[in-house]
Amino acid sequence: MKIRSVSSIEKWILQKIYTSIGRPPIRLALERGSEVGPTDAEPVASVLISDWSTFTRLLLNPEIGFGDGYTEGRIEVEGDLVILLETVLRTMKAYDAKNWKSVLWSRWLERIQANTLDGSARNIHQHYDLTTDFYKLWLDPQLAYTCAYFPTMSTTLDEAQLAKMDYVCRKVRIQAGEKVVEAGCGWGSLALHMAKHYGVTVKAFNISKEQISFARERAKRENLSHQVEFIEDDYRNISGHYDAFFSVGMLEHIGAEHYRDLGRIIHRAIGDSGRGLLHFIGRNQLCPFSPWIRKRIFPGACIPTLRQIMDVFEPWDFSVLDVENLRHHYARTLEHWLSRFEGSEDRVRKMFGSEFVRAWRLYLAGSIAAFRVGRLQLFQIVFAGSECRRIPWTRAHLYTNLSPAVKEQKWIHARS
Repeated sequence: MKIRSVSSIEKWILQKIYTSIGRPPIRLALERGSEVGPTDAEPVASVLISDWSTFTRLLLNPEIGFGDGYTEGRIEVEGDLVILLETVLRTMKAYDAKNWKSVLWSRWLERIQANTLDGSARNIHQHYDLTTDFYKLWLDPQLAYTCAYFPTMSTTLDEAQLAKMDYVCRKVRIQAGEKVVEAGCGWGSLALHMAKHYGVTVKAFNISKEQISFARERAKRENLSHQVEFIEDDYRNISGHYDAFFSVGMLEHIGAEHYRDLGRIIHRAIGDSGRGLLHFIGRNQLCPFSPWIRKRIFPGACIPTLRQIMDVFEPWDFSVLDVENLRHHYARTLEHWLSRFEGSEDRVRKMFGSEFVRAWRLYLAGSIAAFRVGRLQLFQIVFAGSECRRIPWTRAHLYTNLSPAVKEQKWIHARS
């Protein structure tokens, strides 16, 4: 019986890995020589694998094997990381619901990262309580950690985040004197924007101690504490009656099994006469979310389809008034974030170490790629109760009557 040489076994495994990711136009290579790649085109990038254990982990699960190998420095990329990931995402099937490895990983992670009251607190703490100083290095001055809105291609990130806040306010048509509740308020930028520029009072809920502390201090500095109350509590404990409900970037953290409960909480808050907005990362088809991101970056994350989100609205007879997909805006937002993150690489390394830098670089680059190719979407849904009397006749209000903040920003941009 003929025994294969080590090099032939390595080449066979490389071919298996290469086939499992759809045979993209990239080069896979071991440091000691074996490699595979396209035969009819130049590779757009190369992936260099340093050792046998990383090699076998790639075979068992290409996504987690690559993510962990890159984070640990056992995998190096020659070429543009975003282009590499974008190319692979266009060919690989790891996000397909039929991929049993991704399904099993997702089911296991769903069990150990369940978004119960205690589980949500653990999951949020792991990501958002890393220290505000870290996020200040690469977010905008408002510390908006959600998709920005770019009215033009020349709009800066700082301008686009302010434009996003104004855009969602105009979508819901909030008015001075109204009461607003926000579920998952981050560092408080939207709540403070609504209070300052639209004259509403806001109760904003969040379970991140770091974010709530920052938001309260900012409210004091800006003399808005009488209009905005930042509450360190879970969205499930929202009480009181409000005119409008906002959730910008929280829905990804609650889990599909809680969507009906969220609808009940919204209805309890705004009844049949209120209206609101959900802003969230979504997808076109039901399939497992990235197990590596859930494992290393966003524990408890769940990325829904529009069909799943109807579980929030249908039981309470909420009318969906408007659905907009801003995925290209999120790709652009992430491009700005990654550029700023790379510019702060040395400071981030001093804070958390080299593996953290590589993991977050991969997370940001992979997110850019996923939004570019359509693996991820960014949905904004405006909804209203059956007795709501503030339903607009057209969409003209979205593009006229800008708030004073945005008008001032446009003037400054024009003069600069």
